[in-house]
Amino acid sequence: MAYTTIDDSSLYFRVKTFNGSSSDGNAITWDETHANMQPDWLWLKNRTSAQEHWLADVVRGTGKFLESNSNNAESSDGASGLASFDTNGFTLNNSARTNRNTMVGWGWKAGGSASSNSNGSITSSVSASTTAGFSVVSWTGSGSAATIGHSIGVQPQIVFVKNRDDTASWNVYTVFGGGGKGLFLNDSAAFDSDTSYFNNGTASTTTFPVGTANTSNGSSDNMIAYCFANVKGYSKIGSYTGNGNADGTFVYTGFKPAFTLIKPTSISGDWRMHDNKRNSFNVLSNTLKPNSTSTDDVTSGGLLDYTSNGFKWRTNSTYSNGSGVSFIYMCFAKSPFVNSKGVPNNAR
Repeated sequence: MAYTTIDDSSLYFRVKTFNGSSSDGNAITWDETHANMQPDWLWLKNRTSAQEHWLADVVRGTGKFLESNSNNAESSDGASGLASFDTNGFTLNNSARTNRNTMVGWGWKAGGSASSNSNGSITSSVSASTTAGFSVVSWTGSGSAATIGHSIGVQPQIVFVKNRDDTASWNVYTVFGGGGKGLFLNDSAAFDSDTSYFNNGTASTTTFPVGTANTSNGSSDNMIAYCFANVKGYSKIGSYTGNGNADGTFVYTGFKPAFTLIKPTSISGDWRMHDNKRNSFNVLSNTLKPNSTSTDDVTSGGLLDYTSNGFKWRTNSTYSNGSGVSFIYMCFAKSPFVNSKGVPNNAR
């Protein structure tokens, strides 16, 4: 059996740093030009101005956006920031959130236009890639405990859920907290043990649980979720315990990372994002926080290394590598540790 089914991760995930144009029609093309990738979920952040994180997807369309750093309902003027999802990138209009100053964008490929899924107790509309273990899921909430079909075909390890209609926090389900514990993408809080978010349930190969909470399954409200599974050599959602040492914890992923998202779960602490375009060499020093409008923070001396098979902390920071602190992470590949032909990749 091959080590990985995805030799070229750029078919499913990409990172792009670019300069905003402060005008309509700014066409952004991914750096990798050997193969096209139209994003189905697009996440943008202004790095030099304290603007909201801006999230759009193909299921909701270009006219809608959400903010990871706030509990705001969905805005219907998304087209003012995003003109189109393109064959190999995206086109932006004039917006301080999406097209000014120095920007970064992260894009994931799902399955294009949504299809109906009746695996759960509530019928959902899903854009999914079983190869990449990722889906965008929409449904109408019931206000009662339910299950929602995700179409990935394997168990999702993390699910980000947002009530689109109401002022309501982002709920985050992970297999590490189970259905009895939740996190909030727009908040720094540790695991919350309120079972109303996910009904103390467990995600399966076909569905994920939602509870009675307005944040995760608001009655008659439009809901959206982003579901991610582990795919060998391409994506890894996992956990680690910090060692509180500048010679920090090494986390094995099985690939050279292009992107990491981490969160302490046993203590309060911000979510943190790192990638291989804002820092093209080790040690990585730039941090953005999904739960904050803050600009790109640069840490003197750096924070972590991306290696050929994982990432290693180079800091004793409580919020990245605190002694005895539990963390979760979501990571996507630049290249697999070993490709399907048995050829290993190189370290940075």
